[in-house]
Amino acid sequence: MNCNSCGGASSGGCEGCGGCSNTALYLSPEEIEMLRRFAQTPFLPAAARNGPDGPVFLEAPEQDPRELRSALRGLAKKGLIRVDYDIPISNFDYRAYADYPLHGSMALTARGQTVVELMEIQGIEE
Repeated sequence: MNCNSCGGASSGGCEGCGGCSNTALYLSPEEIEMLRRFAQTPFLPAAARNGPDGPVFLEAPEQDPRELRSALRGLAKKGLIRVDYDIPISNFDYRAYADYPLHGSMALTARGQTVVELMEIQGIEE
C-alpha cells in the first residue's frame, strides 16, 4: 500500500510525511517554529519569483531565509499549510517583498490545524 502524500510504501517506505495512518509525522525545528507562528497568526505573507524558489517569508529576520523556505516547502508538501500567490493579504505592506513579483498568503490547512492542536495538547516528542 502506498502513501497518498509522498508516494512511499506504508510498510516502511513512507518518508514520514504523515500521510499514512501508520506513520509518525516528522517535523524539523524550523517547521515546528513556523507552525507555532501560524497558530498565532492565521494568515502570513508569502512571495516568490517566477520559479521554484518560493515561498519566501521575510517576517522572521532572526531566522535564515533558506531554512525558512525549506521549512515552508516541507509544511506544504506534508499538507499542513497552503500557499496561494493569487490571494495576497489585504492591507499588508509588501514593500519588503519588492524583489519578488508574486505576492500572496499562506495559511494552515485543516490537517495543519489538527497538528497544531495536537502539539498544544500532547506536546512534541524529539
